[in-house]
Amino acid sequence: MAEDKSKRDSIGLNAKEGQTNNGFVQNEDILETDLDPSSPAAGPQHNTVDILGPGEPDVKDVRPYAGMPKEVLFQFSGQARYRIPREVLFWLTVASVLLLIAATIAIIAISPKCLDWWQAGPMYQIYPRSFRDSNKDGDGDLKGIQDKLDYITTLNIKTVWITSFYKSSLKDFRHAVEDFQEIDPIFGTMKDFENLVAAIHDKGLKLIIDFIPNHTSDKHAWFQWSRNRTGKYTDYYIWHDCNYENGTTIPPNNWLSVYGNSSWHFDEVRKQCYFHQFMKEQPDLNFRNPDVQEEIKEIIQFWLSKGVDGFSFNALQYLLEAKHLRDEAQVNKTQIPDTVTHYSQLHHDFTTTQVGMHDIVRSFRQTMNQYSREPGRYRFMGTEAHGESITETMVYYGLPFIQEADFPFNSYLSKLDKPSGNSVSEVITSWLENMPEGKWPNWMTGGPDNVRLTSRLGEKYVNIMNMLVFTLPGTPITYYGEEIGMRNILAANLNENYDTGTLFSKSPMQWDNSSNAGFSEGNHTWLPTSSDYHTVNVDVQKTQPRSALKLYQELSLLHANELLLSRGWFCYLRNDNHSIMYTRELDGINKVFLMVLNFGESSLLNLKEMISNIPTRVRIRLSTNSAYSGREVDTHAVTLASGEGLILEYNTGNLLHRQTAFKDRCFVSNRACYSRVLNILYSLC
Repeated sequence: MAEDKSKRDSIGLNAKEGQTNNGFVQNEDILETDLDPSSPAAGPQHNTVDILGPGEPDVKDVRPYAGMPKEVLFQFSGQARYRIPREVLFWLTVASVLLLIAATIAIIAISPKCLDWWQAGPMYQIYPRSFRDSNKDGDGDLKGIQDKLDYITTLNIKTVWITSFYKSSLKDFRHAVEDFQEIDPIFGTMKDFENLVAAIHDKGLKLIIDFIPNHTSDKHAWFQWSRNRTGKYTDYYIWHDCNYENGTTIPPNNWLSVYGNSSWHFDEVRKQCYFHQFMKEQPDLNFRNPDVQEEIKEIIQFWLSKGVDGFSFNALQYLLEAKHLRDEAQVNKTQIPDTVTHYSQLHHDFTTTQVGMHDIVRSFRQTMNQYSREPGRYRFMGTEAHGESITETMVYYGLPFIQEADFPFNSYLSKLDKPSGNSVSEVITSWLENMPEGKWPNWMTGGPDNVRLTSRLGEKYVNIMNMLVFTLPGTPITYYGEEIGMRNILAANLNENYDTGTLFSKSPMQWDNSSNAGFSEGNHTWLPTSSDYHTVNVDVQKTQPRSALKLYQELSLLHANELLLSRGWFCYLRNDNHSIMYTRELDGINKVFLMVLNFGESSLLNLKEMISNIPTRVRIRLSTNSAYSGREVDTHAVTLASGEGLILEYNTGNLLHRQTAFKDRCFVSNRACYSRVLNILYSLC
């Protein structure tokens, strides 16, 4: 019995002597043993408090100890000295969480929309047949593009734009498509394309491709079925009765092809005329047929599922024609109708930009939006609208609440053939003044169907034009070879039905001074290389500190790293026949870039007279003459040679866009301000 009593004492608490439990129980079985009423341990002389008993223990003079049961713990936790700190910590935690949530919501609410990938950096347009030949057959291919992705990344390019590569007959630069879901064998296989897409994405780049939905090749299966009146394909194209006698077609009306002569051609199989806006080998699809629209939707979905990040849709203004087939009005009403054969001799009121055309374009956008729901996978949509007025072009941006293209491609600089400050200024201001509010501009200096920059303006204007597009607001777009100043070839020997006038800007890319300019290791190339490839090539220019390629890389790096260029205000200062001047600035950054570009004769400019708060001496951040970069110039007298451009940098808190005098001369697409304290952009400026 004495032993049992000893064991029970080990879990008891002597309140008078302050005995504490050390948290160790020798034998837990004893706790479940009923005490013998006759035992002395059960007598009243025992002074311990049984903490497991039903009674409330007296803890007034007891200190907390390890292993105390919950009844005792509750007694201590209710005391003020324990309860109050606990409640204070709880409410501090709640307040901190609420404050953090409120701060997060506030930052999100005031933050401007992040630039998307198609806004954040330049696009690089590639004509695949001329970029790089990987299999020695003289034609560029998809594997060749993949081989040169490392070079493209050195240009700080964000988006690769590949022109048409679909299976097609060699008509009109591969735009007579026989199958929109196949790769032409000249360029490789579908597996080659899939590998290229994966490689482009591995480099952190995006890919957009060309698509001309207006017409197909006359060898397309749809056309063959349509000419034979097979099922639903009967009305896939625009057919109409016409007279055909002695080999001569009498068309339904006077509509003309873009390439001249009647846009109607008699088909011997169907015994009707079909309509073609372009060549007779390119019959127009009937977009008033819902089945045709569904076919185009499936083609878009096919390439998006292959990983394509966007499309450049071309020739959209030709999607619909008037159903009434009335004659179009002549430009010269006195001209004999039978002599009207050139496209420019008619007003094309019934064959371009018809009512309903933009509804079809918006349906393309809706299809692409279905693939844009995944974060970071927005699908870009651009449109090419050659020959349309600036007002008509702007409609492709869409309406305030109805999205269409992210932007129509701006090719006006690509057509500029007489460099001057006034002509360049007119291109810039016409786009920015007509563009809908909140939309994003873009600038192209060349393209497959335009004369190359060097041949059009002259070699000395290559650097200044690249400086222009990289310092204007919006996305700069470069046609392959313009970064090194490639020129048009002088002759093109090609036994194919082409408009040779546009072949000269598609010569093989000039990689080095080896045979065929490093484009191909074969014995021939589909077009001859330019005669200057020994000195104008990538390998030579990447080692020359003052080359066009080096300046291009510096400009693209500056564009990527400077908020002033990617998000800042554009403020137009002045222009004349020689030069143009503008600034880029951003609220919260007390630094300004001032661009001074001279397209005329040598000039002496007094910048102090134009900008009162400009410092007497400013730093040259970049110059088309790299020897001047990093130097300082006196703003009272800045000398510019013909074709020379400067990016000047200076500090000021008096930004131009805040001044009343420049209120109507400053532009920003999405307004943002910079906080140096928080290192964030915010929109409540």
